[in-house]
Amino acid sequence: MASDDQKSGQLDLAAIRQRINAIDERIQDLINDRARIAQEVGVAKGELASAVDYYRPEREAEVLRRVLDRNEGPMRDEEMLRLFREIMSACLAQQEPLKIGFLGPEGTFTQTAVFKHFGHSVRALPFHTIDEVFQEVECGAADFGVVPIENSTEGSVNNTLDMFLTSPLKISGEIELRIEQHLMARDKGLDKIERICAHEQSLAQCRGWIRENLPHVELVGMSSNAAGARRARDEDGTAAIGPEVAADVYELKILFNNIEDRPDNATRFLVIGRNLLAATGEDKTTLLISTSDTAGGAGVLHHLLQPLATHGVSMTRIESRPSRRKNWDYVFFLDIEGHAEQAPVADALAELERDASLFKVLGAYPKAIG
Repeated sequence: MASDDQKSGQLDLAAIRQRINAIDERIQDLINDRARIAQEVGVAKGELASAVDYYRPEREAEVLRRVLDRNEGPMRDEEMLRLFREIMSACLAQQEPLKIGFLGPEGTFTQTAVFKHFGHSVRALPFHTIDEVFQEVECGAADFGVVPIENSTEGSVNNTLDMFLTSPLKISGEIELRIEQHLMARDKGLDKIERICAHEQSLAQCRGWIRENLPHVELVGMSSNAAGARRARDEDGTAAIGPEVAADVYELKILFNNIEDRPDNATRFLVIGRNLLAATGEDKTTLLISTSDTAGGAGVLHHLLQPLATHGVSMTRIESRPSRRKNWDYVFFLDIEGHAEQAPVADALAELERDASLFKVLGAYPKAIG
């Protein structure tokens, strides 16, 4: 027979479960209420509006910042943001799912960035090259695109920068993604692994863990982590390295999580779209500029950027690339704090534009959240 203490514990557990059930019902009702209101927004905007017309990145950023401000735990900010992103993604998809182009194939970190930013209720469209992502967004086949721009250890992605030289697209957002490398295979058990197939960068980023735990396996460089995951799916004795999404796409089991040697490795991605966004209060602006005398050295560039200092505008990043106009001629990509259409940034840019031979606002967009 159960003791009085056991009976009391069982009663307490039953009561807790009833409370959880009641809370679950309230959460479900509130999510459906939100979905119905989202439908009303769709009706107000008209039947002919497409998914991209319903979606407002600046409004989403405002909602997510409010989520962070009011979160008092015990759930971590990262988890709370993820839940709200998925709720907003599902509500928006009632009208029509957003079409998001990304640098494929499926199972890459870029696809992980898509789902982190837009949620899973979107149509994620993989393309072979960064050029293709830009082209599909330009022609309207994709509503937005997601492309890598820089890695904390590898530096800038020059192909993305070069596309902005001629593309009319605007930057609509940024995504910061910590690069978490997982070991995955069809079957469990390290003793069955004969080779690891992954992109050379991922193999290099996990070399210490591999040397300690699997010193005798063959390391096979692949064109992408997704290609390695496909091979692990099809071959006995083969494991792959990559993001969690690769295990989901190729139906692999994750044997070990986070085998990367440096936990601070991160990649920044840009969201590209067709329109300049309104200000949110916590924004970043990206510029493309040049002067007619880039061969003049640091003094010319210092003079060109002087309006930023004069108006107290902080520059957070600068990159140079060949202009493609003539030999030894360069353009500069700048990230600055603030929105291009608000003071003091707008005042600084008006002066900068007067002195620049090339001046282009590539985007003014919310800073990465979470």
